[in-house]
Amino acid sequence: MTDIEFAALLVSRVCHDLVSPVGAVVNGLEVLEDERDATMRADALKLVASSASQAAARLQFARLAFGAAGSVGAHLDLSQVGRVVQGLVDGGKISVDWRAAPLNWPKDWAKLLMNATLLASDCLPRGGRITVETASDPDAPSFRVQAQGQNARLSADIERVVRGEQLAELDGRSIQAFLSYRLADSLGTALVLRVAEGEAEIRCDGGPVQS
Repeated sequence: MTDIEFAALLVSRVCHDLVSPVGAVVNGLEVLEDERDATMRADALKLVASSASQAAARLQFARLAFGAAGSVGAHLDLSQVGRVVQGLVDGGKISVDWRAAPLNWPKDWAKLLMNATLLASDCLPRGGRITVETASDPDAPSFRVQAQGQNARLSADIERVVRGEQLAELDGRSIQAFLSYRLADSLGTALVLRVAEGEAEIRCDGGPVQS
């Protein structure tokens, strides 16, 4: 895969995540333009407000998890990361129990944690709970992300990509798993996956912190 193909697929993933809330904003604005009933207009305003907030939350998550998110060597506050993750799932079927230590992590370690959390959310098609725990030593990052819910699962293709195995073709969904693998590999570590009935776990046991 070329860098251009990789970037194009990652942009496709971001656009896919934004289509639903942005479309809902457009629909709500169309109702406001045509509707005169006060109750309908109030409902439309609520739809616009909630959908705009959701779109902003998804953009903020993508900026940190997929984007540059600061200069080389930058650090991210895990408390801020937790708020961004919480904003991503607010109003949906998934809740997050953020137990990360209040530390600043190197940018790419924080990005890897965010991507692992996103992988965990994709394991919960019917909703559920995600628990995020991190090590308390800022010089030895490690974490455990646990997804619990009915029919919790991780597709075989996603598992293979996260482990670094080759697929015949990546798409807008699996590209995020590939990014997770690339991030972990660049940090000299790997994501460890475990799937059981009603539960999926994504763990990183740490690696060298690059200066």
